[in-house]
Amino acid sequence: MADRADIANDLIDERMAQALAARQGPRRHTVPVSDECADCGETIPAARRERMPYATRCVACQTRREGRR
Repeated sequence: MADRADIANDLIDERMAQALAARQGPRRHTVPVSDECADCGETIPAARRERMPYATRCVACQTRREGRR
């Protein structure tokens, strides 16, 4: 079970990766064709797709996958 320090550390790692990626230029990934979650099949909300165009899971499924509450 993750405690607050683990969650904070994960957030820091994610933000650092985002900052480094932004400095490296355009990504070579392709935007997923489907707007459906890879796990549950529900539609990924537009706000999440705008913020994270490469997301393949909804917030709830991604949270479960990362072992968070």
